[in-house]
Amino acid sequence: MLNGAMRRAEGAARAALDLLLPAHCPVTGEVTPDTGLLSPAGWAALHFIEPPYCARCGIPFSAEYGEGVECPSCIANPPVYGQARAAVSWNDAAGRLVSGFKFADRLDYVGMFAGWMARAGGALIERDSVLVPVPLHWRRLAARRFNQSAALAGATAKLTGTAAIMRALTRTRATPPQREQSSAAARRRNVAGAFAAHEKAQARIEGAHIILIDDVLTTGATLNAAARALRRAGAARVDALVLARVVKGGTGAI
Repeated sequence: MLNGAMRRAEGAARAALDLLLPAHCPVTGEVTPDTGLLSPAGWAALHFIEPPYCARCGIPFSAEYGEGVECPSCIANPPVYGQARAAVSWNDAAGRLVSGFKFADRLDYVGMFAGWMARAGGALIERDSVLVPVPLHWRRLAARRFNQSAALAGATAKLTGTAAIMRALTRTRATPPQREQSSAAARRRNVAGAFAAHEKAQARIEGAHIILIDDVLTTGATLNAAARALRRAGAARVDALVLARVVKGGTGAI
């Protein structure tokens, strides 16, 4: 309750400050009509993911190869989840937005992000789909004060009219941040066995179409580990929907 009161107080203080100071684009720093709105240059700096892309992981293709084509990585090492989709490619602009959201409590971005994710996941989300956020370990949740994936799941569920189970998964152990891992193999080892289905959510997981929600997809190690736990708990199908994903040549997660 204290953390909630602190966030409300900070939100009120930010609102009061916004009355005194002009709002700025969180990407470019330009003055904008309202807090959280992007300037034209801010919008232009974002790379929204559009077809053609891998039918499995959603990574963009440079050319159209036909319907249902998967990327070499998915063919060689099929992910545990069925399909993954992302709203934007990871770049400096997306990084500024995600960083502000995760580490500066910019929850005023959530509505905008949810709109992007609902659009990106339109073909995945069905009437009976259930959105499930990737959980934080309780220690990290206490330090950060909110789970960004849960915020995205709640807003996207409300926008799309689907259900969300906020505590379907639990983090069984604290793991170092994925950004500190030096390779894809190290990321896989870091989160191996780190998730389990919550006992109280077991009945809702069994036979369900689950869509995992997270902020950033880099190698897919976290989503694979979470999807594996849901499949073991009896989920009929597990897909994934994220705000941003690394396309190539970057580390991505922050």
